[in-house]
Amino acid sequence: MKIMLFAIPVFFLLIGLELLIERLKKTRLYRFNDAVTNISCGVQQQVTGVLFKTVLIAGYLWVYEHRIWTIPDTWWTFVLVFIGVDFCYYWFHRSTHEVSFLWGTHIVHHQSEEYNLSVALRQSAIQAFLGNVFYLPLALLGFHPVTFLVMNTFQTLYQFWIHTRAVGKLHRVFEYVFNTPSHHRVHHGMNPAYIDKNHGGTLIIFDRWFGTFQEEKEEPVYGVTVPLNSWNPLWAQIDYYVWLAKHLWYAPSWPDRWNMLFRKPGWMPQAMGGPVTAQPVSAKTFHKYDLAVSPAINRYVLVNFVLLIGATFLFLQTAGSNPGFNTSNLALTGWIIWTTASLGGLLENKRWARWSEVLRWLTAAGLWFWLS
Repeated sequence: MKIMLFAIPVFFLLIGLELLIERLKKTRLYRFNDAVTNISCGVQQQVTGVLFKTVLIAGYLWVYEHRIWTIPDTWWTFVLVFIGVDFCYYWFHRSTHEVSFLWGTHIVHHQSEEYNLSVALRQSAIQAFLGNVFYLPLALLGFHPVTFLVMNTFQTLYQFWIHTRAVGKLHRVFEYVFNTPSHHRVHHGMNPAYIDKNHGGTLIIFDRWFGTFQEEKEEPVYGVTVPLNSWNPLWAQIDYYVWLAKHLWYAPSWPDRWNMLFRKPGWMPQAMGGPVTAQPVSAKTFHKYDLAVSPAINRYVLVNFVLLIGATFLFLQTAGSNPGFNTSNLALTGWIIWTTASLGGLLENKRWARWSEVLRWLTAAGLWFWLS
């Protein structure tokens, strides 16, 4: 938690650097509404993590207590954990792309139709619950929980910088071994040749070994084949499962429902039109989702978004020593998530969002007096 807290200012510093590059090169890497939604999804993931932190770690600790042997902490242990974490992450990440109900825990990260450092922060609030299961073999083998957590955090931090278009291809040796911006741009592309490719975290060698590697050739078109078309980060977290539930309801048989849950995302029986397949796309002609709002609304959202980031940082800092389902954590987590949804509603010109803002600020005042 402390490492991630120290990393947050660095993340925003690098985003600022990417914005400077955008201005100097006169390219368009960011859109305000998209970036706010991306970071808001990350805010939701971080604050809900405070509630479930103990639960998520408990599984690894329990398996470690029943380990088959103990691996001593030496320099080569960190090398093994580095490779092991990336190996487990590869299969988890690949599974989220190839199993429909798991895709719902990961799709949030792919919904943005831009590709910049803010996309790295766009994360699902529920992904960790299933993702942690894939790392349990490391606990069974006897890798110490602290060693695992340090290396897992390193892998998470590494993946931040590869979410950029400002860096081209690197030296061929580095590109052969490690995940890079070029490889990960492919992963986020919805071009038919790019879908379900390059699942690696820090390393790209597992993709090369297991047949999921694809070199970047044509310019990627970013996003998902069934677009979100919303700036509401709360809706982004549940959109796929709502979509899936509707189709499960109308499925003609239980075997079809089973296949819709466990086969590739978009699988449909022939009676419902057959599988949803990716269509050819071009970066030059692709139309991105957008909505025009008044400059006043954008300014209001910007000011409140900055305040939200500050409030979230303070919450993570204080709650880190007291995670779990206590009253103050629940209240503040709810208010922060409410804020992200309310600001997203403003970016969509929703009438309810204006009333939500009035009530949200009244609630904020109440929380201030209650917690102070």
